Amino acid sequence: QVQLVESGGELVQAGGSLRLSCTASGRIFSSTFMGWFRQAPGKEREFVAGIWWGRGSTYYADSVKGRFTISKDGAKNTVYLQMNSLKPEDTAVYYCAADRNGYSRMYSSYDYWGQGTQVTVSS
Repeated sequence: QVQLVESGGELVQAGGSLRLSCTASGRIFSSTFMGWFRQAPGKEREFVAGIWWGRGSTYYADSVKGRFTISKDGAKNTVYLQMNSLKPEDTAVYYCAADRNGYSRMYSSYDYWGQGTQVTVSS
């Protein structure tokens, strides 16, 4: 069993930066894929970025490529999402998730989810 706890969300002005953290308790295998998703009011949950726990390969949604960076710290069992040049359309609840079966951009594929952290970007 894996538990995920996100932190770091807050209100920020457009153009600003935030770093989200997701700390996992329990065993994370190298084959696990860690993803960040977001969900805005009235919209579907969408893939933002992901990283292989073992090899560290990263993937991004086109909407955040070049602005967001996902990384991990194995010693701390933590995944980070550095968000720069934030836009009002980035406003959403951001979720961390773990997929035991590897890389996926489909939220239905993920086995474990955090509670979410609110990011609000004001214009």
